[in-house]
Amino acid sequence: MEIWLRLAPGEVPLENEGIDRYLLPEPTDHHLHVSTGSLVGPDGPLGAYVRIEDGASQASGIELIGSVEWILVECESWSMIPLENLIAARTGSPTKIAAVITTPLQAQGAGFALEQGVDALVVERAPALLEAAAVVKAQRHQHEDPSPVPVEYGDELPVCEMIVESVEEAGLGDRYCLDFLSLLQPGEGLLIGSSASTLILVHSETVPSTFVPTRPFRVNAGAPHAYVLMADRSTKYMAELRAGDALLAVTSIGTTRPVVLGRIKIEQRPMLKITVKPTGNSKRKPQMSHVFMQQAETVRLMANLDTPVSVTDIAAGDVALGWSGHGRRHLGKTIDSRVEER
Repeated sequence: MEIWLRLAPGEVPLENEGIDRYLLPEPTDHHLHVSTGSLVGPDGPLGAYVRIEDGASQASGIELIGSVEWILVECESWSMIPLENLIAARTGSPTKIAAVITTPLQAQGAGFALEQGVDALVVERAPALLEAAAVVKAQRHQHEDPSPVPVEYGDELPVCEMIVESVEEAGLGDRYCLDFLSLLQPGEGLLIGSSASTLILVHSETVPSTFVPTRPFRVNAGAPHAYVLMADRSTKYMAELRAGDALLAVTSIGTTRPVVLGRIKIEQRPMLKITVKPTGNSKRKPQMSHVFMQQAETVRLMANLDTPVSVTDIAAGDVALGWSGHGRRHLGKTIDSRVEER
């Protein structure tokens, strides 16, 4: 993807390595300009300029696909739909699309429309626009990297086995569903618990069910008072989470990656209290802990490396995976002081 800098009368090109081409208001020997509906380069016509105002002007732009090298698109009022329609229409064609954007937010939309994006972002000489376009250009280069890396994991956590001590009905509670900007994988979930010292691996909704579709972007995460482990290894109460927060997704073998929270869905649901105790494999003295989860077949804990088990089927004596870590925290950070949680 390229970045084109559109200059106003009197402005001169910048010495900026991130700029691929310059679009000037008047003809020059070295740069692009627009002349009566045509996009002209130093060596002659390069393509077409289309100002989209309505369905008819959009159709005119689509008709040019396949007959020109570039189409420079400018919308009278910004809209993603015309760009998406042009990108869809140019599939299999050599025609490239350059889009004029006027705000940093539009850079992301145009750069990744239909998961393909335009071939050039055309920006004015504004630092925020140039920065946004540069970020999208870098992301596009990563996105277009031919080496397939579907999920990139970071440092590992020492996941350990825990023995389920009891499963009890707990009445109604506010249940938090956490929906993320990326899809979770089978065997992957979040570490959640009522005690910061012992967190339980709650599985994502990636397991097919007879009665409801999967929600691979979701973890049904329990009650508002519960701790959840964040991407920076701090904890937050469930009720403190906000869209845009980065949480730590953890697999059954302890590999981790950050995932960004897209929304929180809170509803009153019947809850179960599941009490667990680490088996003693961790370096710390095992401490009893519990988690409150919605009483539903689609809510699952990890019983071993590859088996998620519904909380409605789990019973005393069963094994659940989790993490026994720092037991003393203040505002989510580890501290050296006496703290007891029950």
